[in-house]
Amino acid sequence: MTTSLSRIRALPGGPGQRSRDPRPDHGRALETEYRPRYPLDFARTVLYQRRGAGDPTMTTDGAVIWRASRTPEGVATLALRETSKGVVRGAAWGPGAGWALSQLPALCGERDDVTSFEAGIHPLVADAHRRNPGLRLSRTDLLFDALASAIFEQKVTGMQAFGAWRRIVTWFGERAPGPTPRPMFAPPTIDDWRGIPSWAWHRAGLEPPQARTVVEVSQRGDAIVRTVEAAADGETRERVLVSLRGVGPWTSAETRIRAYGDPDAVSVGDYHLAHEVGFALAGARTDDDGMLELLAPWAGHRQRVIRLIGLSGVREAKRGPRLHPEDHRER
Repeated sequence: MTTSLSRIRALPGGPGQRSRDPRPDHGRALETEYRPRYPLDFARTVLYQRRGAGDPTMTTDGAVIWRASRTPEGVATLALRETSKGVVRGAAWGPGAGWALSQLPALCGERDDVTSFEAGIHPLVADAHRRNPGLRLSRTDLLFDALASAIFEQKVTGMQAFGAWRRIVTWFGERAPGPTPRPMFAPPTIDDWRGIPSWAWHRAGLEPPQARTVVEVSQRGDAIVRTVEAAADGETRERVLVSLRGVGPWTSAETRIRAYGDPDAVSVGDYHLAHEVGFALAGARTDDDGMLELLAPWAGHRQRVIRLIGLSGVREAKRGPRLHPEDHRER
């Protein structure tokens, strides 16, 4: 991977374009090229990190994926484009640009090890694996942002969670640098998360239990990040995370999937997941215990199997109307 100080002029929305929205000017972009050593489904791998179509931290503009993040070295905006030869070109702006570029391979699944995965245990998994050789598990290595976004999604619909995430990050995050195609924002700092007033959580549409949990974990945020990052494996990270009040197995798994690309994480307690796994692997709905039993032959790769099931196209017929969430913000 090579880095230079020249611009990526081929990226849409590049340095000639202006926006009426004020943004920090961090000068010329850093550049890199990443050449994957394996087949890579670039968009599907990287965009797994997006939290809904309106996510202020991640968007697309044609063939370019834009991502705003708060790195250990400061805010950064990353623009990614895959060339016709399968090379991923990246440009980054902001104080954290160097860190964002160095983390690019991990974001594209470079650290995802599939060597011990046995897809042939089940024909559906084997077929999905054969048809999707470029599936990789992405990781951001940004623990607190992953934890906060997972807490937003506890026990609510995706529409509710993504809407609240969009509002809070836009209101209290930091404007992303660089020539973004629309205004983008990096998530708040840990200090800023705990300083968000109660009225803002309410106006954003986040339920009080989730808002309290975000504030409580932010009060120990730095220590949580240090402890989890020092953990040797996924099981140790799991124990640390579930020891936090308001954080259970589902939130822990979702956090580890996004932050560390944990190939074995299973979001136990999900409203739909056990039904989907049971229907795909056994032809009938099951509960969490049944799901874990069905996934047991792939210990170490259970998240990978779940992702492949999602790509298989096998779905149980819908049983009723979609839940319409109640909007309580005007109360």
